[in-house]
Amino acid sequence: MYKKSVLPNGIRVVSETIPYVKSVSMGVWLATGSRFEEEYNHGVSHFIEHLMFKGTARRSAKDIAELVDAVGGQLNAFTAKECTCYYLKVLDSHADLAMDILSDMLLSSKFAEEDIERERQVVMEEVHMYEDSPDELVHDIHLDTVWPVHPLGRNILGTTDSIERFNRDSILKYYQDFYTPDNMVIAAAGNLTHEELVALATRYFNGFKGQKRELAITPPTFESARTIICKDSEQVHICLGTLSVPQEDPQIYPVYIFNNLLGGGISSKLFQTIREERGLAYSIYSYQNSYKDAGLLTIYAGTRPGNVNQVLDLIIENLREFRSKGISEQEMIKSKEQIKGSLLLGLESSSSRMSRIGKMEVTLGKFVSLDEVVNKIDQVTLTDVNQMIEQMLVAEKLCFTALGPIGSLNIDTNFSF
Repeated sequence: MYKKSVLPNGIRVVSETIPYVKSVSMGVWLATGSRFEEEYNHGVSHFIEHLMFKGTARRSAKDIAELVDAVGGQLNAFTAKECTCYYLKVLDSHADLAMDILSDMLLSSKFAEEDIERERQVVMEEVHMYEDSPDELVHDIHLDTVWPVHPLGRNILGTTDSIERFNRDSILKYYQDFYTPDNMVIAAAGNLTHEELVALATRYFNGFKGQKRELAITPPTFESARTIICKDSEQVHICLGTLSVPQEDPQIYPVYIFNNLLGGGISSKLFQTIREERGLAYSIYSYQNSYKDAGLLTIYAGTRPGNVNQVLDLIIENLREFRSKGISEQEMIKSKEQIKGSLLLGLESSSSRMSRIGKMEVTLGKFVSLDEVVNKIDQVTLTDVNQMIEQMLVAEKLCFTALGPIGSLNIDTNFSF
């Protein structure tokens, strides 16, 4: 049921019709995010996202909120490293209103001076709130450890210094450079035909013009480094990572299988050996970050200061076992079924399906069907996974970050396999 069209001004329109639901989820996606920022305007993508909710030429911020609430809709947005999305979920009978609101926000936001000053303080508070959440902050510090002096290593919010520098001219310049038809995807999923979506997109975005600014995108250089920061908190938060593969690399599927077995769920090795068997951590997991030209597999754990070295020893012990013995056929089959089940169960709502097709189009420029993904997972062999494990788990490729009340604690970071 997936379809794609391109409007005369270059906007790509993608849809997935789900006739048995009563909702429609619409999203306007931009191929821009923190990766496309310079150091001087670090955080501007996220700042613009905030300003889009502050009112337009036709509607105040309160008007927008009341319109959405009046129809029981759900309006939100997010900024990522390589994309930004504004989305609205409504009953199918309000699809026209949804496109009206989204287009009004995207094309006619005021960027008023008083809103910029007010939102500057809001985003500053968001930064401070984030800094008070060490279990979240450690992941950004870890990316900066791995990819220093590169946009992928910077956080999405920006810094207090960069946010202070924003002004209306610099904000509008970034908006005009990247909020353009050729950099935009309109995605929808739910009880709406593709023809209806194209008609709505044409009606509300037809007069939109512009051309994106081309940037020289360079891949990050991986640093096998150690960063240990003392911070007043109850736990020490640690991240141990290794170089992985970009999102379109065929080896991404063996990585998914390994990550799932390592720390992807409650039956994973790390969860069982560190939390269930020894009670050394409440939160312990692994995850894969994939971008256009880079990838990172990271293990996270939060534990009391006195348990840090024991937790690290157990993590390394598990990694060493994976590297020396590999995984079994039974483990691979189990992991494949878990991944496929999670993928399919995660796409039971119109919003999740909209997100899937929108993100694929804006980041990959193509659609990959569920059948194709499942087929690629099924095609992975035991040799594929074990070779990938051997390539990834090399001591020289490990990077480590710790944040918490470390004080005089001596953390052993001489990892070896």
